[in-house]
This record gives sequence, C-alpha cells and structure tokens, in this order.
Amino acid sequence: MRIHIGCEMSFDFPQETPLIAMLNVHYSRASDLERPDFLISNPPVPIQSYRDSFGNWCNRFVAPPGRFTFGTDAVIRDPGTFEMGDLMAWQHEVRDLPADTLLFLLPSRFCESDLLASEAWRLFGNTPLGIPRVQAVCDFVHNHIVFNYGNARPTRTAAEAYREQSGVCRDYAHLAVTFCRALNIPTRYCTGYISDIGMPKPWASMDFCAWMEVYLGGRWHVFDPRNNAPRIGRILIASGRDAADVPLTHIFGPGTLAGFKVWTDEIVE
Repeated sequence: MRIHIGCEMSFDFPQETPLIAMLNVHYSRASDLERPDFLISNPPVPIQSYRDSFGNWCNRFVAPPGRFTFGTDAVIRDPGTFEMGDLMAWQHEVRDLPADTLLFLLPSRFCESDLLASEAWRLFGNTPLGIPRVQAVCDFVHNHIVFNYGNARPTRTAAEAYREQSGVCRDYAHLAVTFCRALNIPTRYCTGYISDIGMPKPWASMDFCAWMEVYLGGRWHVFDPRNNAPRIGRILIASGRDAADVPLTHIFGPGTLAGFKVWTDEIVE
C-alpha cells in the first residue's frame, strides 16, 4: 500500500521567533519513503536539521514576523495490514534488561510512575506478566479516560489524567506509560500518524496521535490505549520519555496558531 502523508501548520508571529519542529518520519521508517519528507516553509527560511538524544529528526529555524507556514509532504509504502501482536513476548526481569531501556522505567515530566506505583500494583499486580499485563493496562486506561478535545491542556500529567478521567490521546498514552513503568516494563511515548484506512466511515478530521511502545521479549511492541485496537498505516514520527521530549513544535516566543492540517490517505492505484 502507498499512503500520502503530510501536514501543514500556520502561525502568526509578532516578531522573529525561533522554532524547533519535529514532523519528519522516524528513521526506522525512512527506507519506506518514496522521497525524503523535507520540511518546507513559506516564506522560505534557512533550516538546520539534527538528531536529538533519542534519535528523532528535528528542524530548527527562525520564523519571520507575520504569517508563517511550514510542513511536510511525502508518500510512504506500508504493508497495508492490521497490526499483529506477539502474544508470546515475555517480560524481562529488571536485571536482564538492556542498559538503553532502563531510562524508560523512570519517572518523567508527564509520567509520574513513582506517584502512581501503588495504584499500578493495586490494579494490575495480579494480572499475568508480559503482553496480558500491558493489555490489561490499556483496557483500563481506554475505559477510564473520556476523550474530550475541549478539555485538553498541554500541562496535564498522568496523575492528573487519572484523577480527572478526561483528556486526549496524549493523556491516554501518558497514563498507560506511567502504569507500565511502575510495573517494571520499559515503556516509551510515541507520536505520529494513525490513518483511518480500513475503519468504517465517516472519518473524523485527521490529527497527529500518541501511543506507546513497551519492551518485551527482546524488542519494542506497539500499544495504543486511546484506540485500543489494531490499525493500518501507523507511522512513527518520534519517541521519547513523554510528550515533553517529542513536541510537534517548540516555539521560543509568542505566536498564534492560524491553521493546522494533517493528511494520511491511501493512494488508490
């Protein structure tokens, strides 16, 4: 399957404003791109690209005053099948984990696994280890939080989402990540595209989405507590400890969002 993916963002800036944008497809899917998904801006400005400490591709630039638009556009090849889980993946003892996974056991800005540790063990301590335990976490979070765009806020933590029982996809992901880390399962926060390909219509307007990956059985596995079901065309952009590590844009100054579009559409041959 070939999928047309991309995004466009417009901001109104009162002055020159530095930005960091994290909108390019993750390096693990770069070989599936038919051409590089370069970041393009209007008006054009110099763009410097680099990899952050997690390996995500970042672009930094300075936006001029006034209306400024930037985004990506690409075609990516995808298997075109629903995601398949590995029910036999085992849970590692902490002492046996690879050193580079240990960071994803620790509390972070939005995932206070230390604060919710007792709740995690109360809720899930009797569930089977490995994939069944992670799925139990996702089932709980999926039913515990009510999706509500109008009640979204960028500062909500996992503990707050647990108390308030309301939020958007990042809140589902943060809470599930937090519970899994408290249960000694390395878990990282992910952001990217999730298409509606294969889902019944009508489809809602596209947006970027958040999910998580857990380290079990010697590799990372995708889990999506917001949708809690396999999807076609999930395309990773970035992963980190939580949303603070992988914001779509980080703006160093005042600015007003004037437009936002995301597309992920199957190309019918």
